[in-house]
Amino acid sequence: MLARLALRIGGRYAARSPRLIFASVERRKDLRHDLALRTAEDVAEELGSMKGALMKLGQMASYIDEDMPETFRTAMARLQHTAPPMSADLASAVIVEELGDAPEKVFARWDPLPFAAASIGQVHRAITRDGRAVAVKVQYPGIARSITSDLRNVGLLRKIAAAAFPGLDAQSLIEELGERLKEELDYKLEAENQDLFARYYEGHPFVHIPEVVRELSTERVLTSELLVGKRFEELQGWDQHERDLAAETIYRFVFRSLYRLLAFNGDPHPGNYLFEGGGRVSFLDFGLTKHFIASDLTPLVDGARFMVVEPDAEKFRAAMERAGFLRAGAPVSTQAVVDRFRQFYGTVSRDAPVTITPAAASAIVKRFFDARSPLAPYSDVPRNYAILQRINLGLYAVLGSLNATANWRRITEEIWPFVNAPPSTPMGVAEARWEAQRRQKEPVSA
Repeated sequence: MLARLALRIGGRYAARSPRLIFASVERRKDLRHDLALRTAEDVAEELGSMKGALMKLGQMASYIDEDMPETFRTAMARLQHTAPPMSADLASAVIVEELGDAPEKVFARWDPLPFAAASIGQVHRAITRDGRAVAVKVQYPGIARSITSDLRNVGLLRKIAAAAFPGLDAQSLIEELGERLKEELDYKLEAENQDLFARYYEGHPFVHIPEVVRELSTERVLTSELLVGKRFEELQGWDQHERDLAAETIYRFVFRSLYRLLAFNGDPHPGNYLFEGGGRVSFLDFGLTKHFIASDLTPLVDGARFMVVEPDAEKFRAAMERAGFLRAGAPVSTQAVVDRFRQFYGTVSRDAPVTITPAAASAIVKRFFDARSPLAPYSDVPRNYAILQRINLGLYAVLGSLNATANWRRITEEIWPFVNAPPSTPMGVAEARWEAQRRQKEPVSA
């Protein structure tokens, strides 16, 4: 299948290139637009049917850089929450193997048509015997073999990643993605991750995590509370105030999960969000979850402290070296190091409202993947932080597509553990109230 995809794309370029060479400038533009659209459709179709690791890369490419051709991004966006599904009979067979009987007998009601299909499994609506509306994620038969096969094609994965993200040495990302994908195959582990987030965010005023139905979940079937809400594409049509509220929720969820829970959903593409008014957001799919220990985050915390809160160039450089983003003793000036990384802190560098535009988000991505930087030979993305960087870049892409405005500095200072600032927005006030109640419920250690 990988060979077929390469031949289809390569063959089309070869067939069309003579026409491009001899076309007028105006006609050449039209031909390239048509070529991009048809090739993007082919890639979406092929990655969707292959699923697994390659589909993950397709999902990432759909939202991470607004400079990609719009036709490519549009076709890739289909992979955020829709992919070619398996047949009703196949899904039913998985339910029989995992839950012991046909879905029509296990559940009071079962919809044989999936309402979402993604890289590991597809999701069906159902009603449990006790009357709960649930979403049932059913893993594709043979997906484990497919992912293993995908991950063996390291060369192709690197080429695809390099085409989507020029200048990135994708090895760490591919290795980390491979480990996380192997974990994602185990729905029991995903259920544990989802439970972790659901327990932590229980009662939160604007973050909701679906409850897992444990008795109807196995290694290949995951049954959760069925949530309602609008997709990201619909949110983009709401007024700017509502988009800003949703953006603040996403931002708070990402950084609170990282700094306070020491874990986050490593698959942040917009297909995993459901939106309601007033900033209420439901977060779905916790298969690709990354866990940290406190010492893992210490260099990142120090980087933020010494770049933004207590500026100290030498201490910032030392933090980047400890984290592994910069080779220790690299023959570059400390000022060059600060200049290289400063843009990544741009949203929190000023105590003022900042609008994250698509162009600003794209600039951050370009800066990250800039192979021409004098620091490039001495920079790396350590494997432990590879998925974290994906989260950061994906977050800015999402916020940029919403043209989100907020005083990100003050919001972040509420969450940074070395600041713990008071609430700065109405949502911050509500979250602080929830946090106080949550702490009161925590057991007192002996």
